[in-house]
Amino acid sequence: MRITAIRETAIPLKSTLANSGFDFSEMTTSVVAVITDVMRDGKPVAGFAFNSTGRYACGAQMRDRFIPRILKAKPESLLDDSGMNLDPAKILAVMMRNEKSGGHSERSVGIGTIEVAVWDAVAKIAGKPLHRVLADRYSGDKLPGKVFCYVGGGWYTPGETHKTVQDEMRRHLDAGYTMLKMKVGGLPLADDMRRVEAVKSILPNYATLAVDANCKFGRDDALAYAKALRAYNLRWFEEPCDPLDYALLAEVASVYDAPLSTGENLFSTQDVENLTRFGGLKPERNDVIQVDPPQSYGIVQYARTVDMLARHGWPRSGLFPHGGNQMSLAIAAGFGLGGAESYPGVFGPFAGYADDAKVENGYLTLSDRPGIGFEGQAALYRIMKDLAA
Repeated sequence: MRITAIRETAIPLKSTLANSGFDFSEMTTSVVAVITDVMRDGKPVAGFAFNSTGRYACGAQMRDRFIPRILKAKPESLLDDSGMNLDPAKILAVMMRNEKSGGHSERSVGIGTIEVAVWDAVAKIAGKPLHRVLADRYSGDKLPGKVFCYVGGGWYTPGETHKTVQDEMRRHLDAGYTMLKMKVGGLPLADDMRRVEAVKSILPNYATLAVDANCKFGRDDALAYAKALRAYNLRWFEEPCDPLDYALLAEVASVYDAPLSTGENLFSTQDVENLTRFGGLKPERNDVIQVDPPQSYGIVQYARTVDMLARHGWPRSGLFPHGGNQMSLAIAAGFGLGGAESYPGVFGPFAGYADDAKVENGYLTLSDRPGIGFEGQAALYRIMKDLAA
């Protein structure tokens, strides 16, 4: 068997949402199709992925370096030991040839997106859901039937009031979520605290709230927010400062005794290890690490990151992959992680899960569709199917 083609395209998100630092009006994402000569139901098996959200399309690197390297490799050199399926680790190694150490974000998103698409093809060739394939390889065949899932919301929108934010959060509760996350940092501190209080006031006893500053703050504001937020019993305070400012993060951790979270803007195992060494996060405080696998070299490298974190005492329950999509859901399930996130209705076809997915009491039941399961998302699959045709 062999890969016959790899195709990519850039799609605009067309979103008017904003967090504390930027809006998504210009944001694009890369969609990838990895096409094989394996036939199923009269059609060649194709694996799909996209580069999550929050980073722009990266097709130039894919076309110039990573795709040609794969297609130039001998087909048999990309196969697993059985010779009947692709080996994502070998394909990752091929993409990394002649790449200098460091500078991870310049290449990690493009490589990771292609690599996750390869995994989609691998699972489809095996006739299994990706979460089952990952559980077999990385979790001792242990697979939960459902995954905890929290919802990201509370964006800053034009003309919003406390009532509009409260109404949004009520809709999420009605949809079955028990943990909600909202943005902070887009207003002056006092106004932001009133906004948080407005949301907290409508939460039932079973629900929890997290906040996300999206790396907005310098030292003074980060410490001021940390001190102000201590009173709210939050599940976590996310990304209070620049993701690579481990010294400031450690200082925030010294004054904020509730859980912190970060990691979605770290793109290598080395950066995540530096976070654990110098960032002040502690697994025993229920801090959370949120690496986004398609943006950080893909699933093979994510498995290496998980192993590294285990050596530093981090349980898998303290890992929540960023993304809010079918890819992060499959990874959370297959690795037995703490949970996944969801962004329903905010990034067009690129957010959320299968059209028939249902959250109940904060948990999402897993699908038995082969691969990642994009075929269950009609609007997104139309884009992917056209790319593979």
